[in-house]
Amino acid sequence: MTTVVIADDHGIVREGIRALLSTASDIRVIGEASDGREAIEKCRELSPDVLLLDIAMPGLGGLEAALEVRKERPATRILVLTQYEEKEYVARFLAVGASGYVLKKAAGSELVAAIRSVARGGLVLDPSIAREALATSGPSAPEGPYETLTDREKQVLRLVAEGRSNKEVAAELGIGVKTAMTHREHVMEKLGLHGRTELIRFAIKHGVVEP
Repeated sequence: MTTVVIADDHGIVREGIRALLSTASDIRVIGEASDGREAIEKCRELSPDVLLLDIAMPGLGGLEAALEVRKERPATRILVLTQYEEKEYVARFLAVGASGYVLKKAAGSELVAAIRSVARGGLVLDPSIAREALATSGPSAPEGPYETLTDREKQVLRLVAEGRSNKEVAAELGIGVKTAMTHREHVMEKLGLHGRTELIRFAIKHGVVEP
C-alpha cells in the first residue's frame, strides 16, 4: 500500500484528489496540508511514501517545503502537481530532489500512474515539459548563481522576494531574526544584488516566485 499526503491550498482540489485516489486499491491518502509548513509537519508526523505537492501556497511554498522534506524525510518521494509549465519551476524541483512533476490538466489515470511510479523509485515528468526540463536540469547544464545558495538561503530568498520582513521570515522558518538577517545578507552578496527590487527581479527571472 502506497501512503500519500496531499498538499494544496485549495480544499476543493484536495477533496477531488482524495476522491480520485480512493478508486485505487493500492493507494491510501493519510493526510492533507494547506500550506508548505503544514506539509512538512504532516510528513514529519506520518512519514508518507509520497508527498503530492503544489507549488504556490500561502506562507512557505512548495519549493521550500520540498527542501525541508528531502532533508528530514529522504524516504518520502515528492511528486509536484501544479498548473505551472515553466521550465524554471521544473528545474528547481528536480534540483532539490523531487521525483516527479505532473500538470493539473493531466488525466486522473496519469496521476495515479505517476504516484505508483515515484513510489517505486521512478522519475515522472509530464510529456509536454520533459525534454526541455531535462535539458535545463541535466548534468551538463551550467550551474547558475541560484545553485550557489544553501537550502536555507533559497528559502529566505523566496520569502523576501514575496515581501516578507526579517521578523516574518524568522517566524516562518523557525529561526532568530538576526539569523534571518544574516541569511538575507549572504543571499545578496552571493547573487551580487543591491536592494529588494533587484532581489525580486532575480527571483522572478529564475522562477523562484511567480510574476
